[in-house]
Amino acid sequence: MSEPTSAVRILLVDDEPLARERMRTALGRLPEIEIAGECADGLEAVAAIERQEADLVLLDIQMPGLDGFGVVEQVGAARMPAVVFVTAYDRFALRAFEVHALDYVLKPFEPARFEAAVLRGIEQVRTRQAGETGRRLASLLRELPPGLEASADRYASRILVREGEGFGFVEIGRVDWLEAAGNYVRLHAGERRWVIRATLGSVQASLDPARFVRIHRSTIVNVDRIREIQPWVGGDYIAILRDGRQLRVSRTHREELLRPIA
Repeated sequence: MSEPTSAVRILLVDDEPLARERMRTALGRLPEIEIAGECADGLEAVAAIERQEADLVLLDIQMPGLDGFGVVEQVGAARMPAVVFVTAYDRFALRAFEVHALDYVLKPFEPARFEAAVLRGIEQVRTRQAGETGRRLASLLRELPPGLEASADRYASRILVREGEGFGFVEIGRVDWLEAAGNYVRLHAGERRWVIRATLGSVQASLDPARFVRIHRSTIVNVDRIREIQPWVGGDYIAILRDGRQLRVSRTHREELLRPIA
């Protein structure tokens, strides 16, 4: 007979008692877990984690005193258990996924969404991937534009986007072009469109300049998608993509485009 599987110990960290109560209720429907404890602030959470009380932490982000990101920094990314962020503030979602937290659940959460996130955390614990989790959380200490994940060569390899009520990633190689939309950036990949909360300049800083070139103050293009370039009026050019879309190339940026594809 196989040995019984030990329960996954879960630590609840939230400054709101009602939020912790709702998490307890949702967790009561899941097998093979144990609520290791509850913390009402970041300092309590650090102490509990350092006592190795938990395999998985359900961690609120915005708390008085030490916030959720501060908890990670104080404990040390490599020593953190698996983490699922559970918070009412969606403006932190991009930063959470930059560090590859196991999941991010927005309050008030749907029970099915919350359970899916916890089950993912349990699976991570079961497969003993804590080392990888630590490496992912270590990127909290790096500065990246929102929604971008750095690859080994320091350029972004994929971009975090909203997918329905959750989030997903778009591989950089899929992106045809990007355009500024106020304080947001709109990604274009084939027939798909996504919007991320970032500036075009911050996104450009993490893209490989050999592949992605600024052709206008509001436009960046994947040069691999360009079929041809034609002169236009006033010294400007038109970049014609493989799908036939035409993008304006301003005079001030035309040299940036012509150089890498020469």
